[in-house]
Amino acid sequence: MKTSEIKFKVTVDENNLPVSIEWDAPDAGETSKCKSVMIALWDEKENNTLRIDLWTKDMMVDEMKKFYHQNIMTLTDTYLRATGDTKTADSVKTIFNEIGKDIGVLK
Repeated sequence: MKTSEIKFKVTVDENNLPVSIEWDAPDAGETSKCKSVMIALWDEKENNTLRIDLWTKDMMVDEMKKFYHQNIMTLTDTYLRATGDTKTADSVKTIFNEIGKDIGVLK
């Protein structure tokens, strides 16, 4: 059995707005910078999702649109692998392909 850690370091300004986000995981190699992070955790005791959503002040709106769209699409892939529910996954992907076009991240 192996244990691994993922660490996030968030630097904030005087208004507590993130100006820098770095993450590190021993299996990933060196520390990396990112502009946004979304973490979803399942709280089995509360039977509820907990979330941490952070993005830096310099993340552009177009980058956030792409980040949002890609998150939903990959979350749908995860849902499909976990449940085998092709019908719902196909529906979500169809809807989000249209949304991707509407917000300008897909042609």
